[in-house]
Amino acid sequence: MELIDKLNWRYAAKAMNGEKIAQEKVDNIIEAISLAPTSSGLQPFEVIVITNQEIKEKIKPIAWNQSVITDCSHLLVFAAWDTYTEERINKMFDLTNEQRGFTNEGWENYRKQLLTTYPSRSAEENFNHAAKQAYIAFSQAITAAAFEGVDSTPMEGFDPNALDEILGLKEKGLRSCVVLPLGYRDSEKDWLVNLKKVRKSKEDLVTVLD
Repeated sequence: MELIDKLNWRYAAKAMNGEKIAQEKVDNIIEAISLAPTSSGLQPFEVIVITNQEIKEKIKPIAWNQSVITDCSHLLVFAAWDTYTEERINKMFDLTNEQRGFTNEGWENYRKQLLTTYPSRSAEENFNHAAKQAYIAFSQAITAAAFEGVDSTPMEGFDPNALDEILGLKEKGLRSCVVLPLGYRDSEKDWLVNLKKVRKSKEDLVTVLD
């Protein structure tokens, strides 16, 4: 029940106190992101970890002036590939072969299948698919943060085009899709901190087909 207790403890912090997170905790959260499952194991995204206060100050106005942007310890930006390319697909398949120390006929046939399918789709379709994979890792980061006793604030409330420009993501073939401030709650300033967590009943959430 420890994990459930941690998830009951967590909430989307609306105010943070600026306290710095120990590097070991940040490293564990990043490792959890790396271990998240993704379609075909491609990990079609990158995570930009921002501690530079000047950069956070630039981002705040294009994120509805939310204080957690500047008062957090670490600001994580999840940026998905703008599209799938043969180079990107091959790089991940080659890495898998290198790390495992062998090649597999079925695996190589699967590579060919992706190479004939993904690059031929529109860039927007590919980005939307890649962004979904980033969200899987994003969710895992939230859980890992809670496990570490670190507050987080899932955020889509920002101008992605402006954020891409600030961080120079377009030149890297990336597009921001979601951000996650990490830090510690400011209980005196956060109106949400003591409110009851409300979720659907299991009956409304889950349908069991026996």
